[in-house]
Amino acid sequence: MVRPDRASLAQSAPLEDLLALLLRQFRRPLATLGIELTEADIRSITAGVLARKPADSRAQAVRDGLIQLVTESEQVLAQWNLTFEQAMETTMDQMPGWESTAEFLEIANIKSNAEIRIAAGAALVAALDDFRYAGYLLYLAARNDGDVDSAVARRVLQFKTQIDPQSPDWLDEVRARLNAG
Repeated sequence: MVRPDRASLAQSAPLEDLLALLLRQFRRPLATLGIELTEADIRSITAGVLARKPADSRAQAVRDGLIQLVTESEQVLAQWNLTFEQAMETTMDQMPGWESTAEFLEIANIKSNAEIRIAAGAALVAALDDFRYAGYLLYLAARNDGDVDSAVARRVLQFKTQIDPQSPDWLDEVRARLNAG
């Protein structure tokens, strides 16, 4: 049986399903901040995003929690003097601090989790009308390397800016729209 390509699924899945999946991935980390996220909350938040409604108090609390989690993940990468973009470009053999296979795997897991949390968190924060991490999404969208993070970034940016993704200057148009506020 051939397994579907996750990036293709991220490109073609209904946006509501994609956002709900990302929110579900943050349930446990948000719970550590005292933010319990139920299925009803997830449905309500994604419906509000798709209807382009301003975030209600529940969605605002989730957005604030996501911002805190992204900040924590940025701090994880900073312990290696890496920004998000640098971490994405740094292979594990370039990472310091490991000598054994166990140390390599531990650092790889920590680095990967931070990168995933930043990418997914940035997409959700933007979906909830806060564009402080737009630079991360633009970076991922520019990579357009067929991975899930790039696909999610492109989907959220397209939805929020309403710029046709088939436009030959799509990324420049998105960047200009975001810079214009």
